[in-house]
Amino acid sequence: MPIARAATRAAVRLGAVALTGALLAACGGASDGASDAAGGKVTLTVDLFGSFGYQEAGLYAEYEKLHPDVTIKQTDTEDEADYWKSLQTRLAGGGGLADVQGIEVGRIASVTQQQADRFQDLRAYGAEKLKGEFAEAKWAAATAKGGEVLGLGTDVGPEALCYRTDLLARAGLPTDREELARTWSTWDGYLELGKRYKEKAPAGSAWIDSVGSLYSIMIGQEEERYYDASGTLIWDTNPALRTAWDTAVEAAQSGLSAKLDQWSPQWNQAFAAGSFATIPCPAWMLGYIKGQAGDAGEGKWDIAALPGGAGNWGGSYLAVPKAAEHKEEAYELIAWLTAPEQQAKLFRTQGNFPSATGAIDQVADAKDPYFSNAPIGRIFGEAAKAAPVQVLGVHDQNVAQQITNALGEVERKGTDPAKAWANAEKGVANTLG
Repeated sequence: MPIARAATRAAVRLGAVALTGALLAACGGASDGASDAAGGKVTLTVDLFGSFGYQEAGLYAEYEKLHPDVTIKQTDTEDEADYWKSLQTRLAGGGGLADVQGIEVGRIASVTQQQADRFQDLRAYGAEKLKGEFAEAKWAAATAKGGEVLGLGTDVGPEALCYRTDLLARAGLPTDREELARTWSTWDGYLELGKRYKEKAPAGSAWIDSVGSLYSIMIGQEEERYYDASGTLIWDTNPALRTAWDTAVEAAQSGLSAKLDQWSPQWNQAFAAGSFATIPCPAWMLGYIKGQAGDAGEGKWDIAALPGGAGNWGGSYLAVPKAAEHKEEAYELIAWLTAPEQQAKLFRTQGNFPSATGAIDQVADAKDPYFSNAPIGRIFGEAAKAAPVQVLGVHDQNVAQQITNALGEVERKGTDPAKAWANAEKGVANTLG
């Protein structure tokens, strides 16, 4: 089944509404609730970091049609770190919370281990009946020690590599996805091909967008990253993490990177400008690329299997705060949004790969004409099945941010890698307190 072209948007993955706007909209939920009660209608507020694709895929409109007394208002925050900081402030104060809050997978352990008392146990509305619809690891990650179900899974992030066929062809490199997968079957092979690209690259074009994205995709291939299974912080002694670090450093020092800050305006513009030939590409990145590269990019992009084996980068949950105005109605909405039928539709239109097992079967034969008719259902489906079940820790996102910040120093400032690593250690210590 062909996948439809996602609607163009200035910022598909990370949204386009400023943080202050999101706060104001979320804070308005209480007054909305008071008027709703009098009129018998409900306005559900949904607060997310960026676009989860629900509006673009028409799912809110479809739900409102099925439920005429429900109106859905969504707000976005441009950066997940800003979103999380704001959410923590509102959780601590108990006010200004939306009926539905998005939770990034790197934060879910914080919710289940440290904030279970601030989110609604969805078993109160029958969520335990949905357990069999989700991948076991996805369900387990949102379940607290006491059995509380604190979120329903949206997407997962099986990984691949997206690349510009026109740029590779101009540099005299192969463009066939199967041939490339064989050529860069290892990360060493990927870097070697990047060095060949650099020799004949079109002016203004690098091999990869940033070494931070290279590190992120590699660490997504590991079961243990920042914590071990016992909950012990191991990031600074984990050999797999150091391998990802060293590979990213080599890419930086070899001049293979476009030196772009991910999610920055310059990075967004680079998709259309051809500033890089390849980009690590979890499934959710497809919609982002379409939004930034626009119609002119259709047919110039393709997708190949990832070097070094399968991995997962990202994925999210929908949760209901205990202070939400309309908890039961919010649960009904998120149960519908995360059902297999809606997850399958979201993948076909936006590229967000399903965490619902029934939806995975529905999209197995999906292809995407924007990406040169790549068999995205097969590529991401195989990656999802082979990806490791990752150990999630309370501060995963905080540690990851310090590492990518340090890699940025190597990449853009030429900082000695040993000094940058020491800076990462200091940053982690300060962040974790």
